Amino acid sequence: MVGQDLYKYSLEKKKNENTIYIKLENGKELQIKQAARVADNHVLFNTHGMYYKEFPSDFSKIRAYTSYIIQYAPDLYKEINLLEQQISEIVKNGIEHGNKLDQNKKIRIWFDFNKRAKVIVEDEGDGFNIMEDWNRFTLNRTICLVEQDFEHFSDFVAWNGPDSTEMDGGNALFAALEYWNGGFLYNQKGNKCVAIRYFPDNAEYKNFV
Repeated sequence: MVGQDLYKYSLEKKKNENTIYIKLENGKELQIKQAARVADNHVLFNTHGMYYKEFPSDFSKIRAYTSYIIQYAPDLYKEINLLEQQISEIVKNGIEHGNKLDQNKKIRIWFDFNKRAKVIVEDEGDGFNIMEDWNRFTLNRTICLVEQDFEHFSDFVAWNGPDSTEMDGGNALFAALEYWNGGFLYNQKGNKCVAIRYFPDNAEYKNFV
């Protein structure tokens, strides 16, 4: 885990909650995707008109839970199972890292597919409380890869947080930040996230790609 920045840079601007622009010492500008917290009453956490379902934290049933949700999505949104994969990862994270596979704890899911895919998942865990460390890691990782800093490549092969396993090196969150173009945000505690993706059938789509 990177405890401090390895590179010098300046923060240029913030595109949205999940995207910042930085400038390196050599003048190169980079776009960085980051995890973000927002207020619990943020407009994206509004569940009005959304479907709701809750499930026990049974790891063996993640595929079944996701299949139940995805049946409501139009074919355009499924993108050869990409949407299903991304929803599955959010549910898996809540069951595995949030509820620690405790089947007495619930996963609560709100979802709708009205001109966009919107999914809110809440677990009963302590929350994503190392977000700042993860953001520092991914920022330095991006710079390392862009600058082809071979000396530090091995430091960024995988994220090593306190709950990381050999099968989980932070790739799921990297992929989520890229996929959910309308935002991927956590509440203040970090045990609830909202994920939004816009598609070409929405007039706002061009603003999110």
